[in-house]
Amino acid sequence: MNKGSRDNNHSDRGISVVLAGGGTAGHVEPAMAVADALRALDPDVRITALGTQRGLETRLVPQRGYDLELITPVPLPRKPSKDLLRLPMRVRTAIRQTRDVLTGVNADVVVGFGGYVALPAYLAARGGLTGRRKVPVVVHEANARAGLANRVGARSARRVLSAVPDSGLRNVEVVGVPVRESITSLDRAALRAQARAEFGFAEDARVLLVFGGSQGAQSINRAVSAAAKDLAAAGISVLHAHGPKNTLDLPPADPQAPPYVAVPYLDRMDLAYAAADLAICRSGAMTVAEVTAVGLPAIYVPLPIGNGEQRLNALPVVDAGGGLLVDDADLSGDTVARTVIPLLTDDSKLAAMTAAASLSGHPDAARRVAQVALEIARAARKKAS
Repeated sequence: MNKGSRDNNHSDRGISVVLAGGGTAGHVEPAMAVADALRALDPDVRITALGTQRGLETRLVPQRGYDLELITPVPLPRKPSKDLLRLPMRVRTAIRQTRDVLTGVNADVVVGFGGYVALPAYLAARGGLTGRRKVPVVVHEANARAGLANRVGARSARRVLSAVPDSGLRNVEVVGVPVRESITSLDRAALRAQARAEFGFAEDARVLLVFGGSQGAQSINRAVSAAAKDLAAAGISVLHAHGPKNTLDLPPADPQAPPYVAVPYLDRMDLAYAAADLAICRSGAMTVAEVTAVGLPAIYVPLPIGNGEQRLNALPVVDAGGGLLVDDADLSGDTVARTVIPLLTDDSKLAAMTAAASLSGHPDAARRVAQVALEIARAARKKAS
């Protein structure tokens, strides 16, 4: 574990913010979006990300140019097991390590996003720096149903922020999900011609974007590829990110038909969003946040596991008219064709969905979380001085 240098001159240094959101992309990406917003608001801010060796943060945080401190992971067992017996020891170890980090960077505020590192971060902040003051906490909940770590953290947090009003946490301020600026600042109309040329689509094409997260989604892959002939016959082009470990069973390409562009992974989601008129995707919190932030209507297919939070994530935009919900069990080639073709061939309906999707987004979420963090940190520092 790296050690930050301790600065005892509390009033003369920049604000020190610790971001606790390691594990999955759904925890790391919002934290990095807030980090970027913090730096834009206060160039002197010191930003430290807290993570574990097993999380995506070991790659994503250094890529974004931020400091990363590693602690022991504290996975919370969903069912009674031997891991549950070892949990108290793991929590104590992680809290001790986290307190060392908070002391080392002289933290002014902890912003937690849930996940493996959030619980020890909340508990360490509540216990205070080694021999010194407590550290105020800001909690952000991205999902429609709050996890255990954030439910614990929210009890003593100075501010509780959420993507939706009914996440199960009390006294929340709804700010949306923080999304990186390269997405929130995207002008789809201005970039459309370049984006479509990049993927080989005609400038006036009707484009369906298909993706299932970084690893793809097998049920979505099967259903959309099964609808390939019907989509082509309707004049619809497809950009399909199927996942690096997956392949698609596509019919032989017809040189006269609109292109079906299949790729393992999309490095430039901004170009993909700009090229598309409609998306088929899962409804994880980050996916819904990005798709609505750019005003792209979507057919959401919630992942059929967990506690149903993916369905809940999509409901606000669906209820607003910016998307549709299709259950994974109902997904088939016929379902895709019957749903997609009427949308992409009806200009007025597509325009209405696009407008509704745009109004459902929260493109300023990262900035709002960053502003709250700085406000809490400055108030705490003023009180301590």
